[in-house]
This record gives sequence, structure tokens and C-alpha cells, in this order.
Amino acid sequence: MFIVVESGSTKADWMIINEKKEMPHSTIGFNPYFHSKQDILIELNNNLELDLIKDDVEEIFFYGAGCSILSLNKIIEEGLGEYFTNAKINVNHDLNASAYACYQNKPVIACILGTGSNSCLYDGKSISEKVPALGHILGDEGSGCYFGKKLLTDFLYNKLPNEINKEFLSIGLNKEIIIENVYRKPNANVYIASFMPILLRNKNIEYSQKLIFQGLELFIENHVKCFDNYSEKEVSFVGSVAYLLKDELEKICLLNDLKIGKIIRRPLEQLVSYHKHKLEKVQKKLSFQRSDQLN
Repeated sequence: MFIVVESGSTKADWMIINEKKEMPHSTIGFNPYFHSKQDILIELNNNLELDLIKDDVEEIFFYGAGCSILSLNKIIEEGLGEYFTNAKINVNHDLNASAYACYQNKPVIACILGTGSNSCLYDGKSISEKVPALGHILGDEGSGCYFGKKLLTDFLYNKLPNEINKEFLSIGLNKEIIIENVYRKPNANVYIASFMPILLRNKNIEYSQKLIFQGLELFIENHVKCFDNYSEKEVSFVGSVAYLLKDELEKICLLNDLKIGKIIRRPLEQLVSYHKHKLEKVQKKLSFQRSDQLN
């Protein structure tokens, strides 16, 4: 039995795989910038479904936001390893997940537009980044965080159109609550991105369209056009924001003469296929070796 996990900062999609079936599951997202080993263990120890199978799991492939350096990856490895005591834990960046999910036998600029944003170039062998992901304070253009931050700022500056302002007021939002959640409480990025559904519900008004196009244009300028010969390569997108703003994203790509490839909400299905294919290749190799030994 093995598990493939694709985790953003907000939500993680799991697929538990054995010889007979595949079982989907979900938890909160684990991002080592915002979650400790203890946070991970608290979430897992309260999960009845995982408790039933944890001792049977032999290997876990975890792809997550924030898992870009070994010291951060270690937080995820230790949290998962302390719970899944019999499993080998593999932790990789969510960019790897987007690259594997988007690749179609030719070089692709694989982009993430979810709670945060990022991009890489994948040629089927190596993954390369041109500019860093700067997170919700300095970067994350075109992401849920980017749009949420703009909405909150305009709410506090009394610049929101009436339709959106009413929604903010209806949930009792005020300056004190916003400051508390953004500056004092943990997981500020998830809180800021949580206002994205309000924008989506009102996305056809002039204010929203202008904001959406500005955010996506910034992403293209900073995270796609940074690659050499970007116009000659296919550009694909992974993430809930990319999927829910598909129409606007396609328009922006067309205006920038980009070759658009896939737009995938959740790459888990493609990741599962990738790992099953790798496992089959290993099994075939072992089978050939045993056959040669017998002969």
C-alpha cells in the first residue's frame, strides 16, 4: 500500500493505493512555512480513516507548497513519519507535482495558481525555476492570496463596489478582525485567500474583471515571460484559481500569444498515474532480473 498526497496551503488531496483499489481522502494542507510537526500530528491523530490503515502503508509520496528546501521538507517528513511508522516518506515541492501533471512529452511551463502561485519549466527530465516564489507578502501574483489581499485593502479603504462590500459587511468584517487574522494569528495566507469565493461570486462586474485581469497579467509577466523563448513553449496551469478563472486565463494567454496547454484543478489523478507507471517499470525490471538469474 502506498499514498500520493498533493498539498496546497489550504487543502491536501490524498490517494491511498493498494493492489485492489484506489481510495481518495483529504485533510487540511500542510505547508512547512506555517505548520509544525506537531500541527501535522494533531490533524492526523484526529483522522479516523487514516488510523485504520496507517500501519499498512509502505511508502508516501508527498508534494507540497513550501517544500522547496531540505530543512523545510524535514518538518513534513518527521510529522508523517511519526504517524506512518512503517512507511518510507518522500517529500517534494508542489512544483514537481505541477510539472509531472502538466507534461505531455514536450517542454512545458507549468504554473500553479491556487492559494499561492509559482512556475517552473519541465522538459521531461529536469525541473528549473527562473524566478523565486515570494509568498503572500511579497509575491503570489494571480493567486487566491493576491486577490484576497486586494479585496481586504479596498474594503478598508472604502473602495469596494456595493455588491462586494455588502458581502463583507454581512459576515461582520471590520478592521480589528482583519488585523488580528492577518498580523497576529497563524496561517494568514489561508485567511487572506479565503475571500476569493466572494470575488468569484461577483466576478462579472467591472471591478472584479479589472482586478482579475490585472492579477493574471502580473503573473504572466513575472512567472511565464521570465523563461527563454516562452512563446514557443506550452503553458499549463494547476490549481483552483486557475480552474475557476479558466475563461479569463485563456483570454490573458491569447492576448500574450501564449500556447495554452492543460488547466487542471487538482493534479492528484495525474500524479497517481505517474507513480503507478514508475512502479510498473520497477516491477518489470525486477521480473527480468529474476528471469535472468534463473536462466
